[in-house]
Amino acid sequence: MKSTLKLAAILSLNLLVTVGYAKRIPNLEFKDLSGQTQKTDSLRGSITVISFWATWCVPCREELPRLSKLNAEYSAKGVRFLAISVDEPKNRNKIEPFFTQQNIQLNTWVGADIDTLGKVGLGNVVPGTLILDKDGEIITRIMGEAQETDITTRIDWLLQGRTGTAPEPLVRRY
Repeated sequence: MKSTLKLAAILSLNLLVTVGYAKRIPNLEFKDLSGQTQKTDSLRGSITVISFWATWCVPCREELPRLSKLNAEYSAKGVRFLAISVDEPKNRNKIEPFFTQQNIQLNTWVGADIDTLGKVGLGNVVPGTLILDKDGEIITRIMGEAQETDITTRIDWLLQGRTGTAPEPLVRRY
């Protein structure tokens, strides 16, 4: 009984956190793998898919190759894909070998943490994915491992000028 109530409270809190945030992504600061400062404001002007992930996260290891494939398919249409790691600094040396081994081609930033996920309305679960329009507005939050159709449906809707029914703004995959 106690664990059921605790789970219900956590899920309710995640819903409140997700609903309570503004639609525009805050201007957060990270570092790229070369150590250069990057800010989320620099993403404006492009449809962008941002995956928050970690090297220790098994679903993340499944999702990243999928996102890399989509990156190759959509980059010619001006869509950007970005992987932002929530790994602690001591584990960041695992990122490049993993990407090389899996042949993952994604722009990668580091310096996020669980608090960052909360700031963008993703709760505290990785992977967590945001899809932004060209103005930096968050179109969709995907909590858990994003499936290909979760991404392509929303990108295509944006690329087609938002014609048709708007996709759900929140997807839960956990």
